[in-house]
Amino acid sequence: MKTSILFGPVQEDLARVEGTLQSIKQVDYAPLAEMLEVVLAGGGKLLRPALTLLAGRFGEYNLDLLVPLAASVELLHTASLVHDDVIDGADTRRGRPTVNSAFHNTTTVMLGDYMFAHAADQVAQTGNIRVIRLFSHTLMVMTKGEIGQDLTAYDSRQTVRDYLQRIGGKTASLFATACQGGAVVAQESEQWIEALRTYGYNFGMAFQIVDDILDFTGDEAEMGKPVGSDLLQGTLTLPSLLLMERHPGDNPVQKHFAQPRQELLAQAVEMVRETDIPQESYDMARSFCARAHEALSVLPDDPARRALYDLTDYVLERRS
Repeated sequence: MKTSILFGPVQEDLARVEGTLQSIKQVDYAPLAEMLEVVLAGGGKLLRPALTLLAGRFGEYNLDLLVPLAASVELLHTASLVHDDVIDGADTRRGRPTVNSAFHNTTTVMLGDYMFAHAADQVAQTGNIRVIRLFSHTLMVMTKGEIGQDLTAYDSRQTVRDYLQRIGGKTASLFATACQGGAVVAQESEQWIEALRTYGYNFGMAFQIVDDILDFTGDEAEMGKPVGSDLLQGTLTLPSLLLMERHPGDNPVQKHFAQPRQELLAQAVEMVRETDIPQESYDMARSFCARAHEALSVLPDDPARRALYDLTDYVLERRS
C-alpha cells in the first residue's frame, strides 16, 4: 500500500511541508544550490513529517507551527543521511547518485552541517522552547548512536541488546521526536504526548529492524543499494547477530570481519535467507508494532489514530 493513502488526514498538508523543503534550495550560491538539489530532489515518502502532522491532529492543529516542525524533522533526517553517505563511502542512495559521489567528502560534510543548521532554524520558528530543547536532545542522541555504530564496526562481540540500544538512538529517537513534538506544539495533554512519544519510538524500532531484514532479503533494484550493505560496512544488525548466535564457532560473519571477502558476504546473506532468521526478526519487529498499537489506545478513535495504526502495518509490509 502506498504511504500517501495511509497519510489520508494530512496528505494535502504535507504539500506545505514539501514546499518548505524545496524553498531551502533557493540560495544565491550555485554550488550549494546544486548540492541541495541533489538531496532535496523530492520523491521521498515524508514519513516522519507525516507522523508529526498526524500527532498534531489530536490538539490545536496549527499548520503555521506544525509545518516548520515537520520540515525540521525531515531536514534532520536528511542531513544525517548526507553524513552517513560520507562515512559509508556510498555513491548511490535509493538508486540516485549521492552528493559525495560528485563533490569532495569535506564539502559534503559541510553540506550536512548546513542542513542541520536549517533544521534548527525551522524548529525555532515554532517558538516553543520545549520543542527546541527536544530537537537538540534528539540530535545528541542520534549522534551518540552513530558514534557507537562507528566505534563497533567489525566488532563481533556485540549482542542483540547492544543492537537494540544502538538503533533506539540512531533511528527510533527521531521517530519519537516527530510524534512527541507534534503533540507538544498542538498543546495536547501530557498523557497524549507521552502516548505519541511511545508510539513513535516503537514505530521507529520496528522500522529499523525491517530495514535491516531487507538488507538481507530485499531486492537490490527496489532498495537502491546492494544486498548485504550493512555487513560490507562492518555493521552488525539483528539478522547477522542471530546468525552468529546459531553458529557461534563457525560463521561467515566473523570470518568476513576478520578478513573481508565477497564470497563470505554472499554466504552470510544466503545462510540468513535459507533459515527462519528473517521470520524471527520480523517477530521482534511485530512486538514493537504491538507496543506502538497499545500506546494509541488512550487517544480518541478518529482518522488520525487509524492512520497511525495502519502505518505500523505498512512498516511490516514494506519492501524498500
